[in-house]
Amino acid sequence: MKKIGFLSFGHWSNHPAYKTHTASDTLLQSIDLAVAAEEIGLDGAYFRVHHFAAQLASPFPLLSAIGAKTRNIEIGTGVIDMRYENPLYMVEDAGAADLISGGRLQLGISRGSPEQVIEGWRYFGYEPAEGETDAEMGRNKALQFLDKLKGVGFARPNPSPMFPNPPGLLRLEPHSRGLRERIWWGAASNATAIWAAENGMHLQSSTLKFDESGKPFHIQQAEQIRLYKEAWKKAGHQREPRVSVSRSIFALITDQDRYFFGQEANEVDKIGFIEKDKRAIFGRSYAGEPDQLIRELAQDEAIQEADTLLLTIPNTLGVDYNVHILSSILKHVAPGLGWR
Repeated sequence: MKKIGFLSFGHWSNHPAYKTHTASDTLLQSIDLAVAAEEIGLDGAYFRVHHFAAQLASPFPLLSAIGAKTRNIEIGTGVIDMRYENPLYMVEDAGAADLISGGRLQLGISRGSPEQVIEGWRYFGYEPAEGETDAEMGRNKALQFLDKLKGVGFARPNPSPMFPNPPGLLRLEPHSRGLRERIWWGAASNATAIWAAENGMHLQSSTLKFDESGKPFHIQQAEQIRLYKEAWKKAGHQREPRVSVSRSIFALITDQDRYFFGQEANEVDKIGFIEKDKRAIFGRSYAGEPDQLIRELAQDEAIQEADTLLLTIPNTLGVDYNVHILSSILKHVAPGLGWR
């Protein structure tokens, strides 16, 4: 059995073939899709976060709205770029959204990926400290976020407050008990996966990672997951780690499916550079008849190592078609792999 969720990039554009022409379209359809996904038995609704782009950005209003309209589905991000965040304000936002959802947030955070603008976090008022890289700044902010999520008081109270204070140092409010244990780190390297384990975060591994061995993508990703699990065990955490991987998987059931995705049936891993001097490997997409998908996915070592699979979706094709995509996997593929 695996938890299965969707991961939406949240694109919109005034394109005649798109169902999402505006930001409003994308936001409202994201809520509708999460509600529909819960109804068909999906386990998670996750959203990418990108700044300075016609894509979803500030996640907490959306997560809160979904939390208010659903009852069981996990709600998350994949991932929030911590270089752009005020960790303390983020604790308040995340706490409120988690309480609205009844404790269902699964927040994916990271140090970020290549962006639309140069050093965009500077426009948000942040810059690395002297001798600190932007990646280190992102990881240090993540540690601040994790620390303040514990709900331990740290701020000295005003002796003449507007409202009476409880005794002792004050914490951020609202505090959501247990949210600290539902934070995930998006890791593109083996080293940051180990760092995530050491700091008690679950692991999100996407459809790309730095090419660290020249092996096929799914094998490198499986090795990353095993290193993460070993580091978690060594760290002595008293709870079980979770690991998600994301994949583009399309079951070709209808002629429309074949029209949209039939050309992706024979895709292979790709090599590229997402950062200067850092070679990356991009995992293949899967598209085919259900029996073919079952055979191919059974050979994906990383999926076998993970407990959660996030299906990347073409959100611009609208709610109904994406429900069809997700339903096709649940009905025709997941049972054959023992996921359902």
